[in-house]
Parts: sequence; C-alpha cells; structure tokens
Amino acid sequence: MAGPFVLEIRRGTGSASLLVREASLRSLPADISLAPARLELQSAGACGALELPPGLSLAPASCRGLRSLPGGALHLRLRLREAPGGVELVYNLRESLKPQKNCIFYCQSCGDVIVKERKFLRVLPLPSENWSALVEEWCCHPNPFAKSTLHPQRDDCFLGDTFVLLNSENESHVPEPPICCSETGHHASQNGSTLKSKENTRVFCKRCKTMLGETISSDTIKYYVTEVIVQPSEESFSTIPRSQFVQSMVAQCLMELSSAKSTFRFTIKGDDGKIYILIWLLNSDTLLVESLGSSSSHNVFTLFGDTFLPNSGAVGTWNAVKVLYQPCVKSRNKELADAWENDFGVHPLKFPSETCLELLLILGLSTTSLPPSLQCMNSFQVAFLKM
Repeated sequence: MAGPFVLEIRRGTGSASLLVREASLRSLPADISLAPARLELQSAGACGALELPPGLSLAPASCRGLRSLPGGALHLRLRLREAPGGVELVYNLRESLKPQKNCIFYCQSCGDVIVKERKFLRVLPLPSENWSALVEEWCCHPNPFAKSTLHPQRDDCFLGDTFVLLNSENESHVPEPPICCSETGHHASQNGSTLKSKENTRVFCKRCKTMLGETISSDTIKYYVTEVIVQPSEESFSTIPRSQFVQSMVAQCLMELSSAKSTFRFTIKGDDGKIYILIWLLNSDTLLVESLGSSSSHNVFTLFGDTFLPNSGAVGTWNAVKVLYQPCVKSRNKELADAWENDFGVHPLKFPSETCLELLLILGLSTTSLPPSLQCMNSFQVAFLKM
C-alpha cells in the first residue's frame, strides 16, 4: 500500500491532526500503530508506514478522536513535539534582496537573466496599493498627494505587497521613447513618461514569453514576485518547481500581511482587473507532513511539468497556511466578490492573470486531496498553501 498520510500540525497548540487516505480503508477494520517517530497502518492484508522527519515526535498516549470519514479515510488528533530550528522556506525574497548586496533577477519559469547584476543602496517597503485612496480619510482638505507617484531612483528597489519596483534606466530590455520593443509590448510616446495603454505595458521574458510585470513609466518597471527569482550574484541559479514557487510566494504574502495589518481576507486580482479568488486565511502556524503517496504533493507538482521530490526521504515537510477560498471565475460568487471588493477590511492582491488561474488550480487540487467531509467550511472550500 502506498500509504498517503497527511499530518497537519498546529504549532501554537502543539497538537497534530493525522489524515490517512487509502482505497483499502473502505474495507474496515484497520489497525493504526503509533510510535514517537513512526505511524503504521494495516488494513485488508496491506501495510503502510510513515516515518516522521528528524525533529518531530508524537505522543502516542495522547491519541483521541479516531473516526472513519467518507471516501476511505481515517482521522485522529494527538500531541506532537517539535525540536527547535523549524523548516526552511522554499524561497525568501527578503533574504535575497538586501541593500549593499549584489543580486541578479531571473525569470522563474526558464531561468533567463532579466536584470543583470545590480547593487541597491536602498531596499524600501511601499505603502499598501490603496494608500492614496485612504488619504481622503486622513485629511480634512483635498488630497495633497493626488498627483504624486513613488518612483525608485537608479540605486533603489521598492517592495510592494506582490511586486518590486526598479528604476529601468540602462536596462537593455526596456525601450526608450519612441522605440518599439516586442518583448515589452511598449510603444512610448515622444513626450510622456506615464504609459496609458495597459495592454501595451506588459513586460515579457525574451526567452519563454512569460509575463513578468509591467512598465509603470519610461524609467520604472514592476516585476511580480511570483514571476522572478532574485538571488545573490555569487550564487548560481537554482530551479524551483513552478507550482511550489507560486504557492510559497502567495502564502508568504498572506502571512506577512495578516501579521502586519491584522488582515485575514484577501481578493486575488489579475492584471486585467478581474477578481479570480476570494481567500480567507484560517491559520498560518501549520506544519504539514506528507508521504510521497499523497495526491496533494504528487498531482499538483506533476501537473505543471514539475518534478518534485521532498528533501526528507519518504516524506515532505513544509511550513503551510490553511485557507478558505471561493473561486470567482466566470462570474461565480459575483455578489460575494462585489461585497468583498467594497469592504475596507479586505486586502487586494494583484498578480498576472495566468498566475491567478495557476493558484486556483493549486488550491483546487489541495482541496481534492482532503476527504469530502473536510473539503468545505461555511460554504468556503478548504486548502493548504505550502511555504
């Protein structure tokens, strides 16, 4: 038996939720044996096992709530101990993008160099994207910043919620007025620095033609964090599977914003202005342990042509966030989407439209990896995003 196990661990409570999915569980009875570092399942003459990665141990005597779920699954809860140290993130942009350090921007999809070696004197966070609209709530007089824009200087890098802003001066792939460049799809006017045609400001990778960002003005370019990898210049480019990278970056955005702004509801918008997904962050302190047989780790990563193998032998361990979500494509959940869009307690996150569809597919496959009885909560669908 392949033995697809999913162990959901809440760090804040020290408790673990174990989910075992297997077709042979439809023919009960089944026996589960627990040891501090090992789980075993026996059913209908077959046997599966999960060896916990180093640093994790169970308290077998704390097992409670064992129950059978529809769809061939068992669910139980127990206590867990985790050694200090934790699990490393798949990729951390803020660790790679620091002032006074040389770095290189790569296309995440194909590895082509997008921005050659640069050293930024300043790496500064930007206010939220709707900061200008909120000024009207702060001031009793007309907005003094109505015509102001934030543009980085030559040695600046500005960090937004889902993007980085760079000064594009001397970058070969960014055209100068009035030159036309097919890679950016940009026709610049003779006298204007602000580009008016949204469709003609998209920036694409020259090699694989993936959309990377947008030109904001003749000297400012925006790169989405889901489309580029920034690495120190002394390190060689290392490939990260596409689906693994996308969910890691989105999960980090959700976690950072919830911590900094106490925001837990988000709209996922495409660069076309449409809302693709509504996300409600349920918790961000989850450690997810999966065996190779789990469809959540297997199907998602092979679907995009990725080859994904966990680092810890037979199991993979990830920091993860647990979310509730509603898809909004093809006018689904339109009334709820309109209400969230007009709610100041909901934070908008903008990504390329193609990436929004990728994220929706990742969420859907994570949901289907759960038993039917655990796939929904209060009319929302349940999923995990691994970091």
